[in-house]
Amino acid sequence: MRKYFSSILILICVVSASVKAQKVGAPFGVNLAGAEFGKIGTDHYGYPTSAELDYFKSKGLTLFRLPFKWERLQPELNGALDAKEIKSMKTFVDEAAKRDLLVILDMHNYARRHVGDSTHIINNGVITAAQVADAWKKIAMEFKSYKNIWAYGLMNEPYNMPSKNAWFDIAQVIINSVRKVDTKTPILVGGDFWSSASRWQELSGHLKDLKDPGNSLIFEAHVYFDEDASGSYKRSYEEEKAHINVGVDRVKPFVAWLKANNKRGFVGEFGIPD
Repeated sequence: MRKYFSSILILICVVSASVKAQKVGAPFGVNLAGAEFGKIGTDHYGYPTSAELDYFKSKGLTLFRLPFKWERLQPELNGALDAKEIKSMKTFVDEAAKRDLLVILDMHNYARRHVGDSTHIINNGVITAAQVADAWKKIAMEFKSYKNIWAYGLMNEPYNMPSKNAWFDIAQVIINSVRKVDTKTPILVGGDFWSSASRWQELSGHLKDLKDPGNSLIFEAHVYFDEDASGSYKRSYEEEKAHINVGVDRVKPFVAWLKANNKRGFVGEFGIPD
């Protein structure tokens, strides 16, 4: 989402009928925001609780997308992962496992990293693809033995990248790095331009050429229902020109692309106003 999470964002898997690797009846779930919040060096963030897992499980949801901030998990580029953060993440994953629930680890960085008071796009002069790949390799080392990790979400909503192939190139480097230590866990690749479902074919269609040595990529799109598709919902239903099928219409280009290219897909965010 461009500016912020809605309080609850629903996940739904959209899988091409021709793909046999995905079980019939894919899981539904929610994004549990919190660990990606706050300024680095402060305590203004938190991990989801067991009570939240219990509540959403009682509603029939079984998949939980856990956003986290790269800078907090790996304070120094190419350095060790922060022991406190890893412990918190593992506690959440363990609690989910006790309840037979699945987890997506979602690096919620928009293809960027904060360095001091500045924010830098990956592979654009300061932060390299190799550095984010190093982080993901270390994350995979920590979590590859967990049976309830549904997927590694490489990057939430890349946007305003310096070239059409910029995100493709970064994603391929990360995929290669992860597969050196974990060949089995599925990898979620978000689309460019905020992972737009409606504009997927024109802006993210080339992601079909990504290569995965583990042969387990899932492509992630996002969709919101207000006029500018930002999810900010600033105006009334009529002013936003909403209609009952707006979500369906906006996701159709993504689903058509999945079917045409025999790919697996996932809608990782959609939301409604409070």
